[in-house]
Amino acid sequence: MLTILNAVELSTDYLNSKGVESPRLNAEILLANILDCKRMDLYLKFDQPLTKDETTKYRESISRRGKREPLQYITGKVEFYGLDFLVNPSVLIPRQETEILIDTVLSQVDKEIKLGILDIGTGSGNITISLLKHLPNSIFTSLDKSEEAIKTAKNNAILNGLENNIDFIIKDFNNYELNGNEKFDVIVSNPPYIKLQEYSTLDKELLNYEPKDALTENNDGFSFYKLISEKADYILNEKGKIFFEVGINQAEKVREIMVQNNFSNIKFAKDYLGINRVVYGEKN
Repeated sequence: MLTILNAVELSTDYLNSKGVESPRLNAEILLANILDCKRMDLYLKFDQPLTKDETTKYRESISRRGKREPLQYITGKVEFYGLDFLVNPSVLIPRQETEILIDTVLSQVDKEIKLGILDIGTGSGNITISLLKHLPNSIFTSLDKSEEAIKTAKNNAILNGLENNIDFIIKDFNNYELNGNEKFDVIVSNPPYIKLQEYSTLDKELLNYEPKDALTENNDGFSFYKLISEKADYILNEKGKIFFEVGINQAEKVREIMVQNNFSNIKFAKDYLGINRVVYGEKN
């Protein structure tokens, strides 16, 4: 009968042969997910045999990972900014660099006042929910054109006990209109920014599994920055702020777009590799 140690070792060799990065870590995470325990707990019971059902489920998970399906889609969850999020192929997997976007917003707003914040392209809701956790007095509107993404975001809000201050809207931002005269104090967005000609060169985990609409909009990578910056004139209050996550070598172009649309005091925030990852500014 297969023990936990045997299963991990065999799976590590298999994932390594398939070119999966950190194969041992992947093997352990997947098994811990099957056994509903913490990864480190596996080390305390290496000799424990797996049941037939556990073995079957584990083999299925390892097979999926060997085909380069993202680990997070297989386990159905990911940690982001200290919170747990449910993920599935309808939403982009939250990434570490987006935590820079959260840090930047929190450093630039007054946490004690009631702010109206619009999250454009909310996906799993990781940006809205992470911000709301630290801005409990604020009211959020989360926009996404995908019904499945909004469903996932709502479930994540419930998971984190933060559903009451978020208005989830299924709408393409191209067709978004304000409800009445209410405007926002902050716009935050991690829009699709991969150029169409670069899309086919992406790692197969991105290319074959993550939602294309969340990665590229069949353009030069800047159309959403232009659209959001243009609409911000009537969506933002005076002195309202806008915060964008951007791709590598995009910050300066996005800054130019914002200047052309009446934004000032524009600054950059770098990620962990020293890359300009966030561009933000203030409406004149």
